[in-house]
Formats: sequence, structure tokens, C-alpha cells
Amino acid sequence: MDELRITPGKTVADIGAGSGWFTVLAARRVGAGGKVYAVDINQGYLDYIEKRSRREGLSAIQPVLGTANDPKLPATAVDAVLMLRAYHEVAEPVALLKQTRNALKPKGLLGIIDRNGRGNDHGVDQKVVVEEAAKAGFKLVDSFDFVKAGREDYFLVFQPTPEN
Repeated sequence: MDELRITPGKTVADIGAGSGWFTVLAARRVGAGGKVYAVDINQGYLDYIEKRSRREGLSAIQPVLGTANDPKLPATAVDAVLMLRAYHEVAEPVALLKQTRNALKPKGLLGIIDRNGRGNDHGVDQKVVVEEAAKAGFKLVDSFDFVKAGREDYFLVFQPTPEN
């Protein structure tokens, strides 16, 4: 979370939230003064996250039912977005990233953690992610391969490019 500058009071989005593992961690980090949008296209996951957030007293969490191409986030409202092992599941990544860019504040950060898949491997080559992000108006500002000991996963950090 440090790499995405997630601190108390920030607004964060977890796109492809699933069962909310990162959502909960982010909510604890931003505290009651922050906000975490838990975005997923599966209402069942969002229902689970909502119940868990109430049970654990995490008032910062707001579940959002997104679509395949749109996370349904408010414009220029988000400081940081994370897609944790979800990018390779996105059917139209450039379209989704364009909508994500619209939700980010000008100096906001987008983090993508995924498996460095090739061929039939479940994942996506990080070079493809960088190319698609550029098409959506992002520039790569940092990358890490510390996610797993075998360096199978990568963590890419992007920032919106200035609009012309």
C-alpha cells in the first residue's frame, strides 16, 4: 500500500474486489476519514463485503457494482486504484482503464498486480499491460517483482498522463 501512497483519509478503489481481501486492508489503512470503493461485477461478492464491513465496523467501505467496461466510480475522486490479480480477467481492458483514469485524481496512482502469464498460462504478460495502459492514457512510473518469491507476479504502478 505504501507504493500507492495509501494513507489515512485517502480515497481508494479496489477493482475486482472479489471477497474483499485488499478492500479490508485498505479500509483499515485509510480509517473512518477515508473511503474504499469495493468494485466488482458480481453482486454476491459485494454482499459479502458489505456484511463483513458492518461486522468489523469498517465504515469506509462502499461496495460498487461495476460493469465489464466501467467501474462506476465518481470522476476525479480517487487517490489510488488497485487491481489485484483481476486484470487478466478483463475482456476489454483499455475501455476499463479509460473509465478508471476518469475516476483518478490528476496525481492518482493505478496499481496492477497480476501473474506474468504467457501462452496458455493463467495471467497476462506485463508488457501487454503496459501497452494497454498507455492506450488508456497512463504512463508506467514504477514496477516491482517482489510480490512472490518465484517472481511469477508483478506489480506495476501507473499515473495518468496529462491531457492535451
